[in-house]
Amino acid sequence: MKKGNNVVAIVLGGGRGTRLYPLTMDRSKPAVPFAGKYRLVDIPISNCINSNMKKIYVLTQFNTASLHNHIANTYNFDQFSNGFVEILAAEQTYTSESWYQGTADAVRKNLKHFSDQNADYYVILSGDQLYRMDFREMLDRHIKSGAELTIAAKPISRSEATGLGIIGADEHGMIKKFYEKPAKDMDISEYKVPEKLMKDQLGQKVTDKNEYLASMGIYIFTAKAMEQALNNDKTDFGKEIIPEIIKTRPVAAYLFDGFWEDIGTIKAFYETNLNLASEKPAFNFYDEDMPIYTHRRHLPATKANFCNISCSLASEGSIITNAYIVNSIIGVRTFIEAGASLDGVYCMGASHYETEEEKEENARKGIPNIGIGRATIIKKAIINQNVRIGANCRIGIDNIDRPEGDFEMYSVHDGIIVINKNAVIPDGTVI
Repeated sequence: MKKGNNVVAIVLGGGRGTRLYPLTMDRSKPAVPFAGKYRLVDIPISNCINSNMKKIYVLTQFNTASLHNHIANTYNFDQFSNGFVEILAAEQTYTSESWYQGTADAVRKNLKHFSDQNADYYVILSGDQLYRMDFREMLDRHIKSGAELTIAAKPISRSEATGLGIIGADEHGMIKKFYEKPAKDMDISEYKVPEKLMKDQLGQKVTDKNEYLASMGIYIFTAKAMEQALNNDKTDFGKEIIPEIIKTRPVAAYLFDGFWEDIGTIKAFYETNLNLASEKPAFNFYDEDMPIYTHRRHLPATKANFCNISCSLASEGSIITNAYIVNSIIGVRTFIEAGASLDGVYCMGASHYETEEEKEENARKGIPNIGIGRATIIKKAIINQNVRIGANCRIGIDNIDRPEGDFEMYSVHDGIIVINKNAVIPDGTVI
């Protein structure tokens, strides 16, 4: 990125986050805890910081308190950097009383706030994806191509194309057509990526594993072009704005072949998290050159007493005693009592420590401590924050087909049990 290019990054925080419910019951999608110690919003913000793009807005409108708290406690730039991370929640004005109607509508309603930055370029990002990218490389390609919009594109197979927006580009990387989520039986052979484009940008040959290009939902706009493209009442980038721009303006593709995962569903969220604990995870958090940032909690190291732990991550501030843990993630401040067993579990941990007085008071009321109780066995589950699971509980160990749905203290989605935030699961409970 050349000196003098003024870039503003916009992170789309999403709507109600219904596909991630009940994790979004009490928080916005970008604020959902991820990988034991992070929040989803840390991914796009960290990519921006690592790309030296430090003017960042996060657009959101549902359950914003947790997100506000996380960003306020995490992203504080010094006064010499001119950087900031600012949340723009939906607001009523004299000219508009409606909430954000879609991704494009959210950006349009905040143009008046962005204009203060005199941006040359806007980077539009999603708040629910896992990847690592240097946006400066994408911006350089955008400038060199003469495009007014550049779309990050992931090479994929035909079987993966059904749930994504498919890009049709020429051999020079200029996009000529776009199709949103083609059906499985639809012939989209005209969208196949040209050999020359694949070789020029990625140095690869086209195979059946990378023959199509999917939009990653990552855009770079020339500022004036974006403002003009939003001078209408269209509400969504993928379905309306992008197809229209391609017809009349130069639009380029930036091919990206690193790890990228949309984690907008419970199944994707669960599987992506547990993969991080595997011996060779698909995404590498252990990268000192481009780290993922999050809130510094100043917690002590995790203590493990007489435990059997394998293929798992344990975040700071936890105490684990005589437990068996495999293929799992243990979040911050997690207490796991003797005899407990976790297999394929993401335990989000706790937002605070209980005092001994609080524990004694709760014990008199028959309320378990925050954490996992003695001799409790849990498989294939997500344990939300501040959950109290008593002793001798059995969760997800019977291998039966459970009815999907949302219940008083838990939900079942895609066969995965999700224990609600602040839930109290009494001793001996079987789910």
